[in-house]
Amino acid sequence: MRSTLFTLITLFIMYTGYGQQISIIPEPVKLTTTPGHFTITHNTPIVLEGAGFNNTVDFLNTYLQQLYGFQLKVSKKKVAGGIHFNFKKIDNVAEGAYKMDVTTNGISIIGEHENGIFYAVQTLLQLMPVEKAAALNIPLVSIYDYPRFAYRGMHLDVSRHFFPVEFVKKYIDYLALHKLNYFHWHLTDDQGWRIEIKKYPKLTSVGGFRNGTIIGRYPGKGNDSIYYGGYYTQDQIKEVVAYAAKRYITIVPEIEMPGHASAALTAYPWLGCTGGPYHVQQTWGVFNEVFCAGNDSVFTFLQDVLDEVIPLFPGKYLHVGGDECPKESWKKCPRCQQRMKTLQLKDEHELQSYFIQRMEKHVNSKGKIMIGWDEILEGGLAPNAVVMSWRGEKGGIEAAKQKHKVIMTPSSHVYFDYSQSKNEDSVTIGGYIPVEKVYSYEPVPKELTDKDATYVLGAQANLWTEYIHYPSKVEYMIFPRLSALSEVQWSQKDKRNWANFEKKLMIQLKRYDLMGINYSKAYFGLKATILPTPDNKGVLWYLETNSKEGTIRYTSGGSYNTYSRPVVVTADSSLSAVLELNGKVLSKVAQQFTFNKATGKKISITTKPADKYAGQAGAFGLINGARSITDINSPEWLGWEGGDMNATIDLVTPQNISSVSIHVLEQKGSWIYAPQEIEVQLSENGTDFHTMEKSLNLSKEAGTNMGTISITFTPSTARYIKVIAKNYGIIPDGQPGAGNKAWLFVDEIVVN
Repeated sequence: MRSTLFTLITLFIMYTGYGQQISIIPEPVKLTTTPGHFTITHNTPIVLEGAGFNNTVDFLNTYLQQLYGFQLKVSKKKVAGGIHFNFKKIDNVAEGAYKMDVTTNGISIIGEHENGIFYAVQTLLQLMPVEKAAALNIPLVSIYDYPRFAYRGMHLDVSRHFFPVEFVKKYIDYLALHKLNYFHWHLTDDQGWRIEIKKYPKLTSVGGFRNGTIIGRYPGKGNDSIYYGGYYTQDQIKEVVAYAAKRYITIVPEIEMPGHASAALTAYPWLGCTGGPYHVQQTWGVFNEVFCAGNDSVFTFLQDVLDEVIPLFPGKYLHVGGDECPKESWKKCPRCQQRMKTLQLKDEHELQSYFIQRMEKHVNSKGKIMIGWDEILEGGLAPNAVVMSWRGEKGGIEAAKQKHKVIMTPSSHVYFDYSQSKNEDSVTIGGYIPVEKVYSYEPVPKELTDKDATYVLGAQANLWTEYIHYPSKVEYMIFPRLSALSEVQWSQKDKRNWANFEKKLMIQLKRYDLMGINYSKAYFGLKATILPTPDNKGVLWYLETNSKEGTIRYTSGGSYNTYSRPVVVTADSSLSAVLELNGKVLSKVAQQFTFNKATGKKISITTKPADKYAGQAGAFGLINGARSITDINSPEWLGWEGGDMNATIDLVTPQNISSVSIHVLEQKGSWIYAPQEIEVQLSENGTDFHTMEKSLNLSKEAGTNMGTISITFTPSTARYIKVIAKNYGIIPDGQPGAGNKAWLFVDEIVVN
């Protein structure tokens, strides 16, 4: 447990003198306080000084009723006390600005626009107690606030798993409470078409349902064979859009093209290059079934679809996907090849660019702006398109330099389908993004000039639902990370401070409890990290928790010991630890250590792994004695996107060596491929290396995606060992992730 943690998480160090901390997420531009409070009861009036406040009043009263059991009466007469709403001009650079003053005589809220009044109320809600009460003491504050970014988004995939209208509305409320203003609704994909198109009814009657879903992590442990699906009627879409508008949230619909089209092709096989048969996909990944780019009828179809979609969504943006489009079908399709020849396109990437640009002309003709994932940069960017940068920041940087608007949504920081815990016990898509990593994200890349930075509209987090079946799991995945996201999107850069946010988060979690939200407790979970010992003769098992209560105890199989310092491990061991409070286990971790000649020694790598798969302790994770027993979820894995692993181990003293092996992951649905080969080189001085052997003899572990590649050779004496694992390279057509760089995942090197 960190020594400074008790100071850090002391909940009530900012008292105003009546038992309530001032805690506002996202952090306002300016906040000043005065001792004292104003009390809201059921007799407190809402005073409207003008018109245009109905949405905000309704939201406030609904919140009060649900959490505190009463509503407030509305008056248009100026009376003393109460909550006063008024429109006034505010000298400010951003729409959504507001001012709020709480005095002993009442609450004054002003804004230039309706959304500013609404955002002020979201702040007011966070000044209320986090327990049920009939009298709500509001601290005396003066607040001036406005958003940093114009686009503050959150995404929900309803194609992999479908969520009913009532939950979608609840999801929108969650965004509103955190001052987000865009909801990206992912409505079509390989696993289901979710929006009614009257001209093409089979899109929902056929494409909206699948005949089963894989069980467990891809490639799955079987199929449940349950007929599954659903869709939203156009009337339901209008209902949700109107609901969001009352919360000043604009919905951005996504209609995927030209890839992720299996559901549409199943409904209308003539849309594909081969004519089928096709089926609505029952598993996850990227599929070769894409819209035919050489068939003019396909463009007519998509234009017809958009002509029904566009009137349903009054916002200015329409998302067309444009990501993960394999080119294998196009390469084999005579019509696509003829299209390329006629237009003198040099490759299928330019054909995809033609496809997107042709659709953009139609989107623009309807008065809308097209958004696409960063793959739309390949082959040439559509003239007016907004780029949503998800494969890191590179696409966003490139687009901004080309004077295109950009929304930053890198998978490294804001993919909320990734695990929040290193010890996640539910199935997730993988990766590890704790709340503190979300909070650390800066949407404006340092590579951009001040002028180019103006093209960054804002940021968005994404929630893909391959492994999210139910609303409760949605909540578990987005909370409390949504709080961190809101401060990234709204607050000024100089107002963001992790230590301060941590204090506020403690109050926010109590508010989530009051609201009945199923948030992840990973922030309080027991965390274990493996570090080298100073003498390189073993490893240290370091335990910590953010919890301000409880005791950490650990054992190697006997009685439990109270944890006070890192546990030194020098031989094969099986350790476990628990966080206990009043005899109850709050969290637990376990680790199996298996030692070999390399365990705990020194290691260096020539190419760093990707930030999101950098392991617990960098390169040391390759020789820490801990081998993953789970797939992509484990923090043990180091991952390289397109790059090789080139590691040099210093055994400290010369050793007799006869074998080297590496533990790898092969999970093709996640674009993770076994290396082409591994090479082992030995050296006595660390400079002159000679190759012992090369091999690709992958021995898979039954029932898993993991395996071992081993090399055995004539016993030799060496101090230094270089292990090179050659990346699979560009994924070929016909394989998941075709056309993209393969990932290489390694978690342990064993030397004997």
